[in-house]
Amino acid sequence: MTDNQSPRLGRGWHMNHMNLRNFLKRIVLPGIGLLCYPLWAQVASSEQFLEAPGPTGALKGTLIAPAVKSAPMALIIPGSGATDRDGNNPLGVKAATYRLLAEGLAARGVATLRIDKRGMFASAAATPDANAVTIADYVSDVRSWVSLLRKHTGASCVWLLGHSEGALVAMASATEQVDVCGLVLVAAAGRPLGEVMRAQLKANPANAPLLDQALPAIDALEQGRRVDTTSMHPALQGLFNPAVQGFLISAFSYDPQRLLAPYSRPVLVLQGQRDIQVQAADARLLKEANPKASLVLLPTANHVLKTVTSVDRRANVATYADPSLPLAPGVVDAIAEFLVGKTESVK
Repeated sequence: MTDNQSPRLGRGWHMNHMNLRNFLKRIVLPGIGLLCYPLWAQVASSEQFLEAPGPTGALKGTLIAPAVKSAPMALIIPGSGATDRDGNNPLGVKAATYRLLAEGLAARGVATLRIDKRGMFASAAATPDANAVTIADYVSDVRSWVSLLRKHTGASCVWLLGHSEGALVAMASATEQVDVCGLVLVAAAGRPLGEVMRAQLKANPANAPLLDQALPAIDALEQGRRVDTTSMHPALQGLFNPAVQGFLISAFSYDPQRLLAPYSRPVLVLQGQRDIQVQAADARLLKEANPKASLVLLPTANHVLKTVTSVDRRANVATYADPSLPLAPGVVDAIAEFLVGKTESVK
């Protein structure tokens, strides 16, 4: 295992940084549409480790480039918490979603860079405290990667492919950068995070005893105020851990629909209907905000883009830990078709 693939987390990283998503995984709901895709010829590719400048040290990632002239170039922006460049985390998520996506796209003529976030894994040196970050910090890192990729590959622009929280980072980044080709938003919330958290907490009757503390805490964070957790119910301690409240305040301040509405470059919104973290309704909200966006709803894909054929929650969650499962039908083809088809028009 090379330094670029080091499993280390940042020095200031706490397991609680992931508790937001892991907590929400226990309390959600799902959501229509179907496309047929052509068969693609397989394309040979090569892999290379890259570094971009970070605040206090290097940001690191893995480039997979197909042997195709002028291949579309996409930056894969990971989801929340300690999610590594392959789409895995130390709490048992081993689906390898981003690695499988990168390999599948390379076989269809699309180059990708997948990355470790600042302060985590091989990018641990980029900041002393991986919890002390904001969405704006991740936007800065995207800017650094886009600049490096354009110089390294000669691409005139770079697509931003964001998954889950990474989709929010992609939208926030695209509003500031002219060298972004467009957006691919996968399992993206269509509402501000505070609204999503409220809905998910209320959706589970078992959370009723927690609402009197949880809902005012969300209100305070939305207003930019930190909350005292010393007397909170133990089940909420991780969700509102003081170490991550600065990040939550930052994330709560962004409205995905407002970010996407004025965006004029191509957008693909891709959502699985077996997703138990983000609903198809969120994808439709993004489509409504930007009517020119392409919307693809995949009936059997879940949040980690694996196939789920039933409403059995345990079967759904089991796919999060299985890297041997392929990505759900339509995932790679929908993204590849969009990127290859749109790249010429945005150069």
